[in-house]
Amino acid sequence: MKIGIISDSHDNIPRLEKAVRFFNRKKVAFLLHAGDFIAPFAVQKLNLLEMPWQGVFGNNDGEKSGLTKISAGRIRQGPLRLRLEGRRITLVHDVNSINLHTEKADLIISGHTHKPEINKIEGKLIVNPGECGGWLSDRATAAIVDLNKLSAKIVKI
Repeated sequence: MKIGIISDSHDNIPRLEKAVRFFNRKKVAFLLHAGDFIAPFAVQKLNLLEMPWQGVFGNNDGEKSGLTKISAGRIRQGPLRLRLEGRRITLVHDVNSINLHTEKADLIISGHTHKPEINKIEGKLIVNPGECGGWLSDRATAAIVDLNKLSAKIVKI
């Protein structure tokens, strides 16, 4: 099973639309957003995804009630822990909000830094997809994770 990961879309509607088209084309089975959506109107674009999705609030998400409402409850306070294809997944905005060594997960997803990174720590795959919005780097990135192989790759969107 392949899942898509984005973070830090920061109201960049054209880049968010491009990400939605990309993940729909790739036919990923699920999408996770690691926070910093910003305004509820931007989340409407995620509702065009052809797969289920969930997300967590980031440090810049101020209108949490509006984000919760427009996402039909798919955005919530992290950490969000879920299981897909038998893999334990933890989704947070800032990886420093959890203890990587004690977190019981196969895959830990975060955002916040706007820097794409893939690491393995004690057998756990740690993925930061970078910034979907591209405001800081002028480079919009995301990640695709293969849960069967527990591997990830950063993609430009």
